[in-house]
Amino acid sequence: MVSASAVKELREKTGAGMLDCKKALEANNGNMEASIDWLREKGISKAAKKADRIAAEGLAEIKIDGNTAAIVEVNSETDFVAKNPEFKELVDQILNTVLTSNAQDVEGVLSENGLNDLLVAKIAKIGEKLSFRRFAKVEKTDSAHFGSYIHMGGKIAVLTVIEGANEEVARDVAMHAAAMRPEYVTKEEVPEDVVAREKEVLTEQAVNEGKPKEIAEKMVQGRIQKFYKEICLAEQPFVKDSDVTVSQYVKNNGGSIVKMIRFEVGEGMEKREENFAEEVMKQMNQSN
Repeated sequence: MVSASAVKELREKTGAGMLDCKKALEANNGNMEASIDWLREKGISKAAKKADRIAAEGLAEIKIDGNTAAIVEVNSETDFVAKNPEFKELVDQILNTVLTSNAQDVEGVLSENGLNDLLVAKIAKIGEKLSFRRFAKVEKTDSAHFGSYIHMGGKIAVLTVIEGANEEVARDVAMHAAAMRPEYVTKEEVPEDVVAREKEVLTEQAVNEGKPKEIAEKMVQGRIQKFYKEICLAEQPFVKDSDVTVSQYVKNNGGSIVKMIRFEVGEGMEKREENFAEEVMKQMNQSN
């Protein structure tokens, strides 16, 4: 039986993932040095050395199979690699696994179908840090429709579920979400602490404008509604017809919005500075 402390020690020494460290120790009867060699032989330690690099490029992709859909974001260091067939094959394998898996987190998905070994092999072959960042698996009813939209060759992926209406409406909503960046579907989904923080900022703004307290409170209420229109899909003016909201557009077509998931590659991540010429030279040097 491999102890948790031994796994932790091996992970600190090699930088390899927890599951790989556990496998290495099990394969070598707990011998630390043999386990380190085992990881090196598998190319896992080599892959781990890339862990401190920034992987904020990549692809966001969607795959639909009947009433089940998967959306993933897989990252690379450069946009050049994101267009590589080897990388696209990895993304496709991850999508297929998500569709059939009941895993609740990324590590769980990677533990299935030899995905973790495939990821390590791709890192070693491509020569960049690659990472499976996030995913969602969505189920729908027979009367609902998936809307799928990929923008800029995989920089943005949006998956929607619309009850009723039709597939065209669902795709229209997905396209809208790609352009307008909603964070939530409805006002009810916005966390209370997010609303409270926004009210605090708006109140401070009104006070700084010299408004009396009672006037400031009314102004805040009005501005909060504008805030909802900015961040909630259902409240946003529809891009194809700004006279109606997205929810009204869907309702007019006999449907209602059930879900929206939007992945933008690298959002919230630090992006490294590198010009295209340097990127191409690096790839050419690696292939020599």
